[in-house]
Amino acid sequence: MPRFDLFSSLSHFILFPSLFIVISVVFFFFKSPSPPSSKNLPRVYPIFGSYFSFFANRKRLIDWTADLVRNSPSATYVFHRPLGDRRVFTGNPANVQHILKTHFAKYEKGEVFKTTLRDVLGDGIFNSDGESWKIQRQVSSHEFNTRSLRKFVETVVDAEVNERLVPLLASAAKSRSVIDMQDILQRFAFDNICKIAFGFDAKYLSPSLPQPRAKFAEAFEEAVRISSERFQKFFSATWRIKRFFNVGSEKRLRVAISEVREFAKKIVREKKRELSEKASPESAADDLLSRFLSSGHSDEDFVIDIVISFILAGRDTTSAALTWYFWLLHKNPKVEAKVRVEIMEKSDTHAARYDDVKEMVYTHASLCESMRFYPPVPLDTKEAVSDDVLEDGTVVKKGMRVTYHPYAMGRLEQLWGKDWPEFRPERWLRAAEDGGEKWVFVNRDAFSYPVFQAGPRICLGKEMAFLQMKRVVAEVLRRFKVVPAAEEGEEPLFISYLSSKMKGGFPVRIEARE
Repeated sequence: MPRFDLFSSLSHFILFPSLFIVISVVFFFFKSPSPPSSKNLPRVYPIFGSYFSFFANRKRLIDWTADLVRNSPSATYVFHRPLGDRRVFTGNPANVQHILKTHFAKYEKGEVFKTTLRDVLGDGIFNSDGESWKIQRQVSSHEFNTRSLRKFVETVVDAEVNERLVPLLASAAKSRSVIDMQDILQRFAFDNICKIAFGFDAKYLSPSLPQPRAKFAEAFEEAVRISSERFQKFFSATWRIKRFFNVGSEKRLRVAISEVREFAKKIVREKKRELSEKASPESAADDLLSRFLSSGHSDEDFVIDIVISFILAGRDTTSAALTWYFWLLHKNPKVEAKVRVEIMEKSDTHAARYDDVKEMVYTHASLCESMRFYPPVPLDTKEAVSDDVLEDGTVVKKGMRVTYHPYAMGRLEQLWGKDWPEFRPERWLRAAEDGGEKWVFVNRDAFSYPVFQAGPRICLGKEMAFLQMKRVVAEVLRRFKVVPAAEEGEEPLFISYLSSKMKGGFPVRIEARE
């Protein structure tokens, strides 16, 4: 008891004067801030920078930083962190090209990013730089050739759509029950990427889900969520201290990652055994895991890192894009009608095949327009390895983090015109030169629309993602109508756990079409 009293007394002795000093300093600097460079931009205080604005907007960071970019004359904003630290947010296409292509070597993932995600991604392709990244990208690129893409759509995606997704939606329509479309699409994408990455069927969308596989998928979701929340901490010391003492969310993260890696390890060892029993392992390299093992990468932890990175990319990006797409279609029934007309023209009496979905131009444009508003990865950050000056004159010092902001860029009037708030797929199309009724797709340069990154790191799976999404859209809209279950006028809340999501899921009712 005496020890407790002594500790309590010391705490009061130290804590209250410290609080008084901090409050006094805060009050002083509140009275003498530097004025903002433009209206609607946060004030910058000595020592504290714009911390108070950050704290006030901590629950809407994506939208807040997008506002900073949109309200800046050059679409670039230098955010002042405490103690003189700086971070750049930009939506300027010239700057994006500078970062992602022209001066690619000067901007890497950086230690802050890699350290924050190393527990879950290790040294996989999305968490590495230099030679390690080059090797992984070179081996991975073989998975995305035309032959592999056709096989992916005609076998993996078709089976998942016809044998799991459609029956599940038909059952929901018959029972008139409310389902979480975001969760359904995540499960669908998870199964697909596991087949591509591991050559293994996770059966996560299957109603009769084997428990060990469900545990793996749920642990993966937990690991991604907690790891991404680390970025939302203003001071990284917060999660580092919890990690050191193995408490709270960091304890849950450690358990989840252990489950993910242990399950992945079993799959890797099973694949090694499978390849060793074949006369020519190279000929059996039909999935990403087989390809890496056959190319001589024997380090088990490294191979697991690679596969986990691809599961993250394949699961979260397409499911996020489709979730927001179905919501936007409901809000824009005229667009939905046009998409469905195209689908029925291409696949009136049969399910859409590889060649059918390739030719769905208006559907493709509508997906691009949806991702303009809700990019699967709303922002991406690099770290400068040397001093530099961006195209708009923004000075970047070595070690500074530079974030390009696709979410903000999709809302810039200077890029999309005064009608940017309208969901209008026609902005991606032009009439055919022969004067016919067919549309021709007009792509935007990757630096004005960096939804799939750009430059040397441009997304390898871009074409695969579009084929998968169009296949899902074609079959779902051909058979069903997706109706949000929320009250009319209620808007879903945009959040980001490495990729964009709807907070609380996307509850819908499924209506069967005649």
